[in-house]
Amino acid sequence: MGLPRGIAARLLVVQLAVLLLVAVVATAALWADSRQRAEQAAADRSLAVATTVADSPRVAEGLASADPTAALLDYSLDVTRDTGVDFVTIMDRDTVRVTHPDPDEIGRRYLGTTGPALAGRSMTETFTGTLGPSVRAVVPVRDADGGIVGLVAAGVTVDRVTEVLGARLPGLVGTVGALALLVAAGAVLLSRSLERTTWGLGPEEMARMLAYYESVLHSVGEGIVLVDRDRRLVLHNDQAAELLELELDPATGPVEVSALGLPPAIERLLVEGTTADEVVHLPSGRVLVVTQRPALPTGRTGSAARLGTVTTLRDRTEILRLSGELATLRTLSDAMRAQTHEFANRLHTIVSLIELERPREALALAASELETDRRASEGGLAADADPVVRALVCGKTAQAAERGVRLSVRVADGTGDPGVPATELVTIVGNLVDNAIDAAADPSVATARGDDRGRVELSLSRTDAGGLVVEVADDGPGVDPAVRPRVLEFGVTTKAGDAGPRGVGLALVARSAARLGGRVEVGDADAPLGGARVRVVLPAEPRTAAADPDRADARDGGVRA
Repeated sequence: MGLPRGIAARLLVVQLAVLLLVAVVATAALWADSRQRAEQAAADRSLAVATTVADSPRVAEGLASADPTAALLDYSLDVTRDTGVDFVTIMDRDTVRVTHPDPDEIGRRYLGTTGPALAGRSMTETFTGTLGPSVRAVVPVRDADGGIVGLVAAGVTVDRVTEVLGARLPGLVGTVGALALLVAAGAVLLSRSLERTTWGLGPEEMARMLAYYESVLHSVGEGIVLVDRDRRLVLHNDQAAELLELELDPATGPVEVSALGLPPAIERLLVEGTTADEVVHLPSGRVLVVTQRPALPTGRTGSAARLGTVTTLRDRTEILRLSGELATLRTLSDAMRAQTHEFANRLHTIVSLIELERPREALALAASELETDRRASEGGLAADADPVVRALVCGKTAQAAERGVRLSVRVADGTGDPGVPATELVTIVGNLVDNAIDAAADPSVATARGDDRGRVELSLSRTDAGGLVVEVADDGPGVDPAVRPRVLEFGVTTKAGDAGPRGVGLALVARSAARLGGRVEVGDADAPLGGARVRVVLPAEPRTAAADPDRADARDGGVRA
């Protein structure tokens, strides 16, 4: 029959076995100690009695008389009866008994050690004599001159000592048994508590379950972080370590969240332990969607105390990048569709004029439309304007026109090669223009200004140091002063309504500017159109995200408003 399955049951069996062994050993040790103490007490009592008898003048006088037995036998028997010893034997110097409880032993030699006593020293020993094993003491008897004239032996039989111990044995066993039961009860309670904690699982099952948990934890595509109630990181998977740039040795144990060097926003979320639903954060150039929930125990643990928080991290950087590219392509597609529609109308008009034999009018119309299209397509663009900028402006112009907004573009000479990655440029210009169009197309603003056509101005220029400046202004309501300090954070918006994602565009612009080593300036006091003005200044040689040494800015949107 093997051990029980559960680790708690196994521990209980081992504890009870050890307890039984300890109880047996303790009982034996206490019995041996009690026996030793009883024998020592018997020896001390025998020595006291023998010394008292030997010091009595009557004994020395009796030994010197003509009939020592007659003189001392009654006395020795009285002492034996009154002192509780089993025998008092008086002998002469030749160790011949002159008194003994058994009259047949009188006149015979004493059985036992007498050498030390004959030399003048008292002694005790355990010896088997005529009455059986006994604990005895032998003391010399001296006359008035100090000479040894005889010996006195007094003792208690071992049977008497055993009887005394036998009377104590029930109490001894009862005490040990009561203590054993008390310890056993504690072991049972501990076992039950341990069984609840371990769910009744055995070591093999617990090891297998831990292996399953480790496998699942490190195989999921999302980052998982567990923070306990003391705000310490106690568990994380490989994906979380990659997303948060953690370099922790699992053997170090829990680590204070404040000591991890996390971005301030994520550190604040983990420390506060508040519930978060799909909150966007931007550490190290990534776009992370963070969800945080309380870590509550299951019903199997028997506890309702909160363990801490579980935080999941989903990397949406690539998805947002592809979404941005798709939005740009959709904008260009809409612009091409609008132009195709206009070209079809113009072509039909020209064909009709030719059919009506009005070639001069048809030629003049075609020439004027070509000139108009050329000017519209350039729209303030420099001759060396970047193709990406040209395509983006073309699409945004058509998009603004569809919403009743006039987009004016000024691209200065020398910006033909912006020196900025196309994806970053599309993110910055596209989001700034989109926000400006939304603000200029606001119906409430159109009513206030007395017309239904808003205005947006986009300009690209160079600083004296050769840096690129992207500036977008609109005639919308401007930026609420209460929101302005946080307007570059994810989720912060001044737009009304809740349709679609809010507080994303400017945050992406700020992130791109930070990656390139630039800055974002938001203001409306000196806005040329009376609404908001956003200015992005990028250095002449923008740095890449991988080379960004400023972890504080790059990891948590450190851009100034």
